[in-house]
Amino acid sequence: MPIKFPSDLPAYDVLSREGVMVMGEDEASRQDIRPLKIALLNLMPKKIQTETQFARLIGATPLQIELSLVRMTEHKTRNTAAAHMETFYRPFAEVEASGEKFDGFLITGAPIEHLPFTEVTYWDELTRVFDWTQSHVHSTFGVCWGGMAMIYHLHGVQKHMLPAKAFGCFRHRNLAPASPYLRGFSDDCVIPVSRWTEMRQDEIDAAPGLVTLLGSDESGPCLVEDAGHRALYIFNHFEYDSDTLKQEYDRDIANGTSINVPQNYYPDNDPSQAPQNRWRSHAHLLYGNWINQIYQTTPFDQNRIGAY
Repeated sequence: MPIKFPSDLPAYDVLSREGVMVMGEDEASRQDIRPLKIALLNLMPKKIQTETQFARLIGATPLQIELSLVRMTEHKTRNTAAAHMETFYRPFAEVEASGEKFDGFLITGAPIEHLPFTEVTYWDELTRVFDWTQSHVHSTFGVCWGGMAMIYHLHGVQKHMLPAKAFGCFRHRNLAPASPYLRGFSDDCVIPVSRWTEMRQDEIDAAPGLVTLLGSDESGPCLVEDAGHRALYIFNHFEYDSDTLKQEYDRDIANGTSINVPQNYYPDNDPSQAPQNRWRSHAHLLYGNWINQIYQTTPFDQNRIGAY
């Protein structure tokens, strides 16, 4: 599939080397089709790593995707060069003021789980984002903390602190085999988990309109559909690279932070061995299915997005 973004974005070279078909402006303009407009609101500290991970997944379909990168307006990142942010990211206030509409909108997690939602410095603007998606986005996908925050804002479902970090690769059951988002899924699959909080299944069940599609006996609900708000929420990390959990584990060990070896990740749970990626195929299935659903249902006239 062709994914369109600036050829000087670091992800362009990374994905090109991996065999993902990427396009510059000139090539994209020669295709007589309307590309799907997907935006990524990137709340993670390592912006380049995160944007590459999601671009890899949404770039694996036959459809042309135009990817836009969005940031919170006033929040300043300390982990990504200012020049990168200035060149490739648009503040949400600018996107909001433009009246632009999107076929899909991804909202990432953020390493601020310990804070109550309302104490997050950009919470007021983020709730504006959630409300804005209802009139300017055809389908929204909230990931990890981003999904928890959106489900809290729209449904009042709380997150809860865990006694220990849920950390590792856990088996998840396919609870809705007929869902178009799980087309091609096995009866169960492995998904990386890395969080200090959880959403509880009974509280999700009590919220009208929410349906859990993937869940784990060990780590709880994972993928939730919110058809009324044209949204999906996933609390775990299909987008992770093979070594992302290793990077988190090595960082905590180097900082002297008490952390368990990520479960079911290294062979024999031995961190001296190379980790194994057992989620990649299902990751591509999920995000490919999401893109396909958008393509099948979004209005051709982008001005009609949200007008229903």
